[in-house]
Amino acid sequence: MHKRKYALICLCIVCLIIYKCLGLFSSMPLLGWKRSRKVGLSANSSQFTLEGEPFRILGGSVHYFRVPRAYWRDRLMKMKACGINTLTTCVPWSLHQPEKGAFNFHTQLDLEAYISLAGELGLWVILCPGPYISADIDLGGLPSWLLRDGSMRVRTTHPGFTQAVNTYFDKLIPKVVPLQFKKGGPIIAVQVENEYESFAKDQGYMLFIKEALQSRGISELLLTSHNTNILKSGSVDGVIQSVKLQKLNQRNIQELNAVQPSSPSMVMEYWTGWYDAWGDLHHVLPPEDMVSTVRKILRRGMSVNLYMFHGGSSFGFMTGAVSDPSYRALVSSYDYDAPLSEAGEYTAKYHLLRDLFSRYNTRGDSLPDMPTLRYREAYEPAIMYQHLSLWDALSFAEGPFKSSKPINMENLPANNANGQSYGYTLYETTISSGGLLQSGDNVRDRALVFVDRRYIGLFKHQNLELAVPDGKEKRTLSFLVENCGRVHRGRDLDKQHKGLVGDILLNQIPLRDFTIYSLDMTPSFIDSLFQAPWKSLPENPSFPGFFLGRLFAYSYPSDTFVKLPGWDKGVVFINGLNLGRYWSIGPQQALYLPGPFLNSGINQVIVFEEQEGDYKVHFEDSPDLGMAAEIQ
Repeated sequence: MHKRKYALICLCIVCLIIYKCLGLFSSMPLLGWKRSRKVGLSANSSQFTLEGEPFRILGGSVHYFRVPRAYWRDRLMKMKACGINTLTTCVPWSLHQPEKGAFNFHTQLDLEAYISLAGELGLWVILCPGPYISADIDLGGLPSWLLRDGSMRVRTTHPGFTQAVNTYFDKLIPKVVPLQFKKGGPIIAVQVENEYESFAKDQGYMLFIKEALQSRGISELLLTSHNTNILKSGSVDGVIQSVKLQKLNQRNIQELNAVQPSSPSMVMEYWTGWYDAWGDLHHVLPPEDMVSTVRKILRRGMSVNLYMFHGGSSFGFMTGAVSDPSYRALVSSYDYDAPLSEAGEYTAKYHLLRDLFSRYNTRGDSLPDMPTLRYREAYEPAIMYQHLSLWDALSFAEGPFKSSKPINMENLPANNANGQSYGYTLYETTISSGGLLQSGDNVRDRALVFVDRRYIGLFKHQNLELAVPDGKEKRTLSFLVENCGRVHRGRDLDKQHKGLVGDILLNQIPLRDFTIYSLDMTPSFIDSLFQAPWKSLPENPSFPGFFLGRLFAYSYPSDTFVKLPGWDKGVVFINGLNLGRYWSIGPQQALYLPGPFLNSGINQVIVFEEQEGDYKVHFEDSPDLGMAAEIQ
């Protein structure tokens, strides 16, 4: 009996060892995994090598923060089935450190889990940790609390900025160091900042970022990414340069070869489409044009990364804006006309790329089967049955804050003294006469104006004057100011304060003595509204206001698209989650609602509408990105 007992114990130990070993193997990239890795991705000749063997990067960008975590595996498997061998992702500082002393690397923002999943599926990884990433998001991924420092100069060696970067990197980099190639992980390269040549205000900045990465343990190949016409100004010694483009011409290649004649060439961002702005058209790039350029890149022996392979969605208020030639806010969809659509559907571009990449499969194996597509549902409309005036919701907002002069969003004493990052801010003051109201371009970006809570007009970048009705008694003048998105690139990143950024004049006299409410529309704020005095939806509801309805989903919820005909402009919340903005001016006419955001059974639908609403919210089984125009 003793012998049998000891034999059983030994058997259990052996089984445990085997189980651990299998677990170790399954967590490693399937592409050429080896027990001992000494040489990672190298660029010491005219072509890349990985572990000493010739290697061509066939990459694609997919941002984990734009894809529901429940769909990470699906999107990466579709990437693998297209013949891509390398995943590229940016890391948004603004989302990971929303407040100076608060970090978030959990659930949707679990970067380690995302990189490990890529390795498990056999994809290598190029990591773009920033701190500036662009990625067409608010302030290029920099946290807005940086702007509380009046002397701040972002993307330079200004002490306030470098100190903030060091604090952030102290948290971020140790998480990804164990996931590098030489340590058995999938990360084969790390990008140093992003297109610095478009900013280039500090010659020592790129060296600072390079050393900040290496001193914390980054030992894989470093690279930079530049627009082709100004390559030299954003470079740093010892770092491979790559280019960004949508059309390939001989001049691009000659310039890159002149800068680094003995190194492999790479298009780090081949733009498969483009982003869209409100009031514009939906940008598309014909599939034939896209695959023709990719084919030319590969025939030249170059490596390529598709930006984007799958765009996803800019949920919430993360979208950025452009200021050239004039200010325009970007839409919520980040479909980008990419090979894999916003909802993960295969496109004509996907099929053409799969055929092309199959010819460059050095292993000789056939590509994996394409994962089956998910069912999409056209649910019954949600009937709005309750209404809450904005004014009745103010007691649940943060504030009120009192100030003699207007205070911009970033400098409000909100969010544990980190200021307000996104959403709306309400400014109220008292007036005793009518007259001419002048904004002096101090409204960023859009303000609905009210007298005694009755709408009188709109301020925006191009509209600088407004008439206030006469009246001798004291009245309340209100400005509901929306941050529509900070610009994501350019040389004015330091100037992206939102809200009221200066004086508003009434009859040439500056308004004073403000009461200010922060309406950042966070999930906690939306949840708190269920304690508010909601009323049955009246025939003529007041605006701005919140509208409440219910969506019923059977069994396992499916993807759908939210459409709001009859509504003007606002935000949609599903079960407290901010789905994004809608605006009747288009181009986007439907918001993507992933199935994992829904519960089986009853789901709460809340719409914050600024000016004009309806009684229904529709759910359709197909996207509507608006009228399309080909990219020139």
